[in-house]
Amino acid sequence: MHIEPRIIDEILDKTDIVELIGKSVKLKKSGSNYFACCPFHNEKTPSFSINSKQQFFHCFGCGESGNAISFIIKYYGYDFVEAVKYLGRSCGVNVEESTQKFSPEQIKKLQQQKLTLQETMTKASQFYHGNLLDNSTALSYVKNRGLSAEIIKHFLIGYAPDSYTALASAFNDYQNNHYLSLSGLTSKNSQNNIYDKFRHRIMFPIRNVRGEIIAFGGRVVDKSEPKYLNSPETELFNKSNELYGLFEAQKALRETKFAIVVEGYMDVVALHQFGISNAVATMGTAATEEHIKKLFRQCDDIYFCFDGDN
Repeated sequence: MHIEPRIIDEILDKTDIVELIGKSVKLKKSGSNYFACCPFHNEKTPSFSINSKQQFFHCFGCGESGNAISFIIKYYGYDFVEAVKYLGRSCGVNVEESTQKFSPEQIKKLQQQKLTLQETMTKASQFYHGNLLDNSTALSYVKNRGLSAEIIKHFLIGYAPDSYTALASAFNDYQNNHYLSLSGLTSKNSQNNIYDKFRHRIMFPIRNVRGEIIAFGGRVVDKSEPKYLNSPETELFNKSNELYGLFEAQKALRETKFAIVVEGYMDVVALHQFGISNAVATMGTAATEEHIKKLFRQCDDIYFCFDGDN
């Protein structure tokens, strides 16, 4: 029996390795990492390090390293399937075993697809950001909204040109690029012509807790509709699980010990610009249980600051 790679990825994404290991080992924070005496060999000086951003542990003494699953296998003596089921129960993911056997080549292919999707998102973000700096209309819009050059760079804010094939200048294989379609950046019309989904919009890259770009939010610069357009849900992005600005807010959340949850991209960016860096936003959805769990991994209190719409 085997477990599908997508389920394993979901469990790792929802598991906070610092919280997991902290239940069994006394941790001490130093800089951005956490340290402890290694639970896998006897030592008096802590050499066991946990990187919360990369969700990875490593012991500089004995060389043991890995992710949350690796820790459960090593610490409790579980086999791989038992470890995945244990973590699945902890984070609310139903682990279904499959009779389909995934070969190492298939697993590698699935992992490569996810990596290529992330690379596509990163390349598109660089394209949009460069376009904002080169487009006087878009640049005037964000500056009129009060955004500084520093905050624009900090959030990698960009601009999608008013063109149906703007991304073709960034992707030489535009017409046949499977990952542009999978990521929701392009689509096909009834004549099977490829076109850009985001056009004439200020682009807000959405990053996961590790800082990887997984989606985009686009805001119109005129009065056209819809006002906001988000990336569709993909292998990388589920809006019910993600909060805009969480990556950028992590340091402030741990320092202030509370989060301010607002409604939109511009709210987050404006608050950060004025020094309120513990602000995050939901993305066109109500606050979910997963949102709250993610925030409580990094702070003690949450304040919701939404518009007073009827």
